[in-house]
Amino acid sequence: MTIREASAKWQGTLKEGAGRLRLGSGVFEGAYSFPSRFENGPGTNPEELIAAAHAGCFSMALSAILGGAGHVARNIHTIAKVHLGATAAGPTITRIELETEVEAAGLAADEFERLAQSAKAGCLVSRALAGVSQITLNATLVEATKGQ
Repeated sequence: MTIREASAKWQGTLKEGAGRLRLGSGVFEGAYSFPSRFENGPGTNPEELIAAAHAGCFSMALSAILGGAGHVARNIHTIAKVHLGATAAGPTITRIELETEVEAAGLAADEFERLAQSAKAGCLVSRALAGVSQITLNATLVEATKGQ
């Protein structure tokens, strides 16, 4: 199987230090710090990157599952919200909310919901994040109009 990598560099103390995160592909490199992670400071953070990975993985999984059921989505737009909270163990990802909107024709709402939940359960990133106590999904189906 493939191996993906990313790197992190950090200098200084936890609260006053700063670092850089870089994807192995080189398509993203960004600053991160205590304020960008635990407050609302500028820069990125590991949880934001987890959210991006989860949204991307879920969208691809849903596309595959819809295709396997004979449906082609014109558009899948997913937002993942990673909640960082305090627990007895320390800062923890306490919840992830997936919100997706799918444009597809000829798909019943109940079938869509079943397929979307299947994608959530089967997505590689969802499975990797099994330690997160709650991963929710709010899936909206938008009927695609023919000829567009």
